[in-house]
Amino acid sequence: RYLKIMQTYGNPDVTYGWWVGNSVVTNRAGRFIGSHVGHTGIICFATGASCLWELARFDPSVAMGHQSSIYLSHLASLGIGFDEAGVWTGAGVATIAIFHLIFSLVYGGAALLHSLLFDPDLKGGPIGRVDRFKLEWDNPDNLTFILGHHLIFLGVASIWFVEWARWHGIYDPAIGEVRQVFPGYGDFGRIFSHQFDFLKIDSLEEVMEGHAFLAFLEISGGAWHIATRQIGEYTKFKGAGLLSAEAVLSFSLAGLFLMGLVAAFWAAGNTTVYPPEFYGEPLALKFGISPYWADTGDISDCKYFFGHTTRAALVNVQYYFAFFCLQGHLWHALRAQGVDFRRVLGAISNLSGEAAA
Repeated sequence: RYLKIMQTYGNPDVTYGWWVGNSVVTNRAGRFIGSHVGHTGIICFATGASCLWELARFDPSVAMGHQSSIYLSHLASLGIGFDEAGVWTGAGVATIAIFHLIFSLVYGGAALLHSLLFDPDLKGGPIGRVDRFKLEWDNPDNLTFILGHHLIFLGVASIWFVEWARWHGIYDPAIGEVRQVFPGYGDFGRIFSHQFDFLKIDSLEEVMEGHAFLAFLEISGGAWHIATRQIGEYTKFKGAGLLSAEAVLSFSLAGLFLMGLVAAFWAAGNTTVYPPEFYGEPLALKFGISPYWADTGDISDCKYFFGHTTRAALVNVQYYFAFFCLQGHLWHALRAQGVDFRRVLGAISNLSGEAAA
């Protein structure tokens, strides 16, 4: 039982310190949800607070892309903060930031309810059939059912973005103003043809088509995962004995690595989704002690992030975030397969002892 949850190196009675938070929620789906909701609250609070901080120190005499204003830049790209004349003034930004702060309190309250009041194991609750969402780490039918719901929520979010661009509009750097963008939901063939050159996309219509296509895939995949079950016997070939909390964590980290890497390359050079007036000039990939993205324009007026542009701040953080997610993926994937890292340390110690002798 314990080996299916996490690597315990053969000790079934292992205990963990208070700082090992995952050990508290690994076998308790209700607590697991509480930690997720609490994490969302922290992100929501940090977003609202950081947005207000950037707005408070914003200098209209300096280009936004040279002020390391990551949150303001994202909002501006979505067409938020412009006055009726089409000039960015920050209008409405404070309202959005305050809403994030309010919702962070809501998330925090929900996290406390799931952690302190609601059933920690999701065996029952005030809403019917919550037991269907109880995590069973070595049960593919259970995991695919929960995954399906996640995919549908992501698909709905993608549709929301498409509809936002359709009715409100987003910023188009080609004309220097906010405009409505809606290419439709049907032309997926053109989007599929961009799977190897998507970094060069320079049309907002194709960007929104891509999100519509993504919504179709996510909702279809979600419905499939909810409706289907394991076909045939659950064998080692299909993951029996390998699925565990640690294995699922490794999969998640692999996904974060891929998304972070793609986001870094996309944001570094694409000026359609990341306009230079909001993010700064495109970056160049350099190699020093480690690879990094360097500014290519005049950065003499950059006040923050060690004198670099918003684009440099965004891309380099994403790039190294992806790198560390890859390390975490490898670590947890190996532990999920039963690799005992103590033996590795022991072997290194033996080699050192033999060399000294």
